[in-house]
Amino acid sequence: MSVPDDTGTPLLDIRDIDVVYRGAGWRRPSFHALHAVSMRVGAGETVGLVGESGSGKTTLGRAVLGLAPITGGTVTFDGVDITHAHRRARRALSRDIQVVFQDPYSSLNPAMTVETILAEPLRAQGVARAEATARIGELLHQIGLEADAGRRYPREFSGGQRQRIAIARALALKPRLIVCDEPVSALDLSTQARILDLLIDVQEKTGVAYLFISHDLSVVRYVCHRVAVMLKGRIVETGDGDVVTSRPEHPYTNRLLMASPIPDPVRQAERRRRYAAL
Repeated sequence: MSVPDDTGTPLLDIRDIDVVYRGAGWRRPSFHALHAVSMRVGAGETVGLVGESGSGKTTLGRAVLGLAPITGGTVTFDGVDITHAHRRARRALSRDIQVVFQDPYSSLNPAMTVETILAEPLRAQGVARAEATARIGELLHQIGLEADAGRRYPREFSGGQRQRIAIARALALKPRLIVCDEPVSALDLSTQARILDLLIDVQEKTGVAYLFISHDLSVVRYVCHRVAVMLKGRIVETGDGDVVTSRPEHPYTNRLLMASPIPDPVRQAERRRRYAAL
């Protein structure tokens, strides 16, 4: 996997982002979910955001998508400040920024055929029916499903196939950035590998960038050019994907690495002893 050149202006530039969730009542204090978080994603690049549950990584993805309350800092996309973009601007941004959610079972409408699911973002952007039909055929071919899959319902597909459909929906408008929020965590290992290979293949063919959110360092190592590690709403380590996921410097990243088992119990025990001595 080639490393994109990120020395120029980044596609996505997050600077000193704060997210605070206000308490529901006067007795409930506010929750400070993100603390001055900064990161960049270049065109055609995959940047991994890794951390345990509750670390704030999904909140950052939601902030980029306009789904979390940004109380400080800025989010810039292709040089344009989208920190507090209004609804119409967000609708226009959906051509360039899309999302793939964690659960392929709940992220697809069970009452809609695959063809209708894939046509929905195209119709929302005013794409003509004939053009939309041709685009749906391209998408099904791109994700490795037969053309007649468009007439079937999500319940007729496996978990991996459903996630492929979710990826196709995200690709429908040919976006420049996709926020991938734990896109393989609900899948078995062999299916995970196929989905990750699909994401890499799509990126090589289209140049799309990914903000890849995960708790699994082994997954992040496989697919990401650079990695940022988040703990309690703060970035504690960042760097080259291979380095951060194999020779981390921060103790928290070391703990994440030890939490990812390897198939050899002897090597696993040796690794745990080595990091315990740090």
